Amino acid sequence: MTDILTNRPSPADLREMDRRHALHPWTNFGSFEREGALVISRGQGCDLWDAEGRQYLDAVGGLWCTNIGLGRREMAQAIAEQAERLAFSSTFVDMTNDPSARLSAKLAEIAPGDLNRVHFTTGGSTAVDTAVRMVGYVQHALGRPGKTGIVARDHSYHGSTYLSQSVGKRPGDRVEEFRYKEDGIWHLTCPDPWRRPEGMTEAGFCDALVAEFEALIERVGADRIGGFIAEPIQASGGVIVPPETYLARMVAVCRRHDILFVADEVVTGFGRLGHWFAAEACFGAMPDIICTAKGLTSGYVPLGAVIFSDRIWQAMAAGGHRWFTSGLTYSGHPVAAAAALKNIEIIEREDLLAQAARVGRYFQDRLAGLADLPLVGQVRGQGLMLCVENVGDKATRAPLPDEAGESKRISDACEAMGLLVRPIGHLNVMSPPLVITEAQVDRVAEVLDRAIRQVTDDLVREGYRIG
Repeated sequence: MTDILTNRPSPADLREMDRRHALHPWTNFGSFEREGALVISRGQGCDLWDAEGRQYLDAVGGLWCTNIGLGRREMAQAIAEQAERLAFSSTFVDMTNDPSARLSAKLAEIAPGDLNRVHFTTGGSTAVDTAVRMVGYVQHALGRPGKTGIVARDHSYHGSTYLSQSVGKRPGDRVEEFRYKEDGIWHLTCPDPWRRPEGMTEAGFCDALVAEFEALIERVGADRIGGFIAEPIQASGGVIVPPETYLARMVAVCRRHDILFVADEVVTGFGRLGHWFAAEACFGAMPDIICTAKGLTSGYVPLGAVIFSDRIWQAMAAGGHRWFTSGLTYSGHPVAAAAALKNIEIIEREDLLAQAARVGRYFQDRLAGLADLPLVGQVRGQGLMLCVENVGDKATRAPLPDEAGESKRISDACEAMGLLVRPIGHLNVMSPPLVITEAQVDRVAEVLDRAIRQVTDDLVREGYRIG
């Protein structure tokens, strides 16, 4: 093998190093040991290049995160300058640093309502983990020590720490080899209008979802439920856009029962739906707490944040005797905070929120035609979030057997044609950078159309019935 200290490894060497030594998130051991991983070496804007020089349009946006696009020199300079000036400084107890303090103020400025307080984490999972614990802390501070339970939804994804993965409930995430927290966590029906009960209107479906929440509170007891956590649009769970009034009505229920609303905006924050944050701006639902990460730095360095209301701060701080015993070594890391400040500056200067809204509408319109293909059950999404759901039977909406693997086949076919889309179960999901152009959207639509047709033909030849 090539000596990595003195020579540049070949693409084959890199793949083999990775295959022999790396455990990837969500590794499937069989396919990984057979095939290894795609080695990415460079990125610019919406494009990636692998170690062998092949170019790809990244319609996935990393993992919902490369909002301003890759290869920004001014981002690299801001990160380097801060690392030279102050590479690390603790923010525990009573110490801070310049970028962390300024970023706290900036997030308070762009967050809705009275969400003027910020606790920094290392990413989305740790933001959710912290927020869920904060719910119990606040309720205890308000004299309700038993009000610690959390309500979430089926098909939700909230992270991969022990607590955040226990709160989420996406098919395929729960495996028998791991254990999960069960007590004090309840899940409601996924608000997917496309799979609502037959004969029920969307308005009736929304009524039923709200009634289900009320019934859960009645059954469990409001004195045991401290918070309700929801992604404005369920991202990895299938880009589920809820009924129009759903989220606002669910939050109204929360208010009546002193339940805190935690908006998981790890994906929807920082422009993906054309706003800094989506819960209030897009769905009329004011959060008590927002969890964010990903687009906060556009993936240039890891950083997450819990943004919460003055009311919550006042409850926790009342009397001055409590300690908030939660945090991480890299909370408020000065290099990460400097990257986030530059990222927000770029979004503002280039008006990327408006661009995301405009190109997002084109993105939705341009890909809507894929729904006419026999394998496609629905094309759905909002802004620069889109999902193609594949089915075996369009009339019944029944999926193909899992072993058909049609979504992975589609993503593989796209990859061979220079396009990256993400397969999740029977879905192909896209979340491109906010800087994507209409011409690039056209390319996504054209390649995806060809890939779906190609895979459909292959499946029919193999004996699968599609229609």
